[in-house]
Amino acid sequence: MQPVTPQFLMALTTSHAISVTVRAQLAGVITVADLPITDGSVTVDRGSKVRRTLSLTVADPKLLPWAATDPLAVYGQQLVVSRGIRMGNSAESVPLGTFRISSVSGDTLDGPVTISGQSSECYLVDDKFMAPATTRGYATCVDAITYLIRQTLPDSVIVNATAGARNPACAVAVWDANSDRWDAVQQIALSMQANVYVDALDRFIIADIPDVLSSSVVWDIAEGEGGTLMSAARELTRTSVFNAVVASGENTAANNAPVSAVAYDNAPTSPTRWGGPFGRAPKFISSSLWTSAGQCQSAANYALFDAIASNVTTSITAIPNPALEAGDCLRVAHSGKKELFIAQSFTVPLTAEGSASLTLRGGKEETA
Repeated sequence: MQPVTPQFLMALTTSHAISVTVRAQLAGVITVADLPITDGSVTVDRGSKVRRTLSLTVADPKLLPWAATDPLAVYGQQLVVSRGIRMGNSAESVPLGTFRISSVSGDTLDGPVTISGQSSECYLVDDKFMAPATTRGYATCVDAITYLIRQTLPDSVIVNATAGARNPACAVAVWDANSDRWDAVQQIALSMQANVYVDALDRFIIADIPDVLSSSVVWDIAEGEGGTLMSAARELTRTSVFNAVVASGENTAANNAPVSAVAYDNAPTSPTRWGGPFGRAPKFISSSLWTSAGQCQSAANYALFDAIASNVTTSITAIPNPALEAGDCLRVAHSGKKELFIAQSFTVPLTAEGSASLTLRGGKEETA
């Protein structure tokens, strides 16, 4: 979660006035300091290729773009969005993201104008390799990730937020022309057992995959007086639950023989144990950056933890907290229980009337 004051979190549990600012800019130059919006939301989804998406509505049809340099055109124009709380004569705001405008439409006579945008992963998704690309010459994974990102966005900020700023050696890999640059970045991150995303400050963050058992709770969501929970629904499914992981690597660029390893759920009391009533459900993962059986085993062991997690999906609506990040650990108190969850996705409205919709994964009942 982004840093906010205790007063900000306390205000979320009471009646409060919000402040929303949407700034338009092109090549870093502000073109509209405060766009007058009538509706909108920001969706943050850690399962999506582009983590943050924006949807906005503006009433004035005069804001429909006609020229390529108009503030809301689609030629590199960006919208910088924040939401906060008014407290007395001041406001405390937190950023919700920087979004490249991807589409804009509306009635030319009466409006409204509808705008959509995406966070900066979209630049790398668009910038496919025009010639074969390689990690050769880059000693570490972070060096290789930085190289691939800054080929597209030279001024980008890249933060290694893994535990201990982990930065292992990077194997040589090659991607063909027309391959997806962002997929290549994610493959390198996976080889160091991490993921990469763009945060609300428009930084590329290399981070550990969140774990509900070891993460610190950043926000409590409770029902009743003084709480922020409005409704909750629960679903339990076998979908995306596996009890073995097969990791394989084949690196023709380094002229290495294929390697592989398997990790099984062998815990005697596990409901998903291999060969138990759950049955057998292997998951297959691969990367050209795994060049030894040991690397494959480490990757399989790491992936198994997430693979056997109960796919308990809890969908809730709550008072919006714009400071949240997908992957945050939340404590939800409802139906007489306290459970810990990872925030999988959520939507933050940009108007006072809306509530936040959150999808939570990895429910773990808190007993202490």
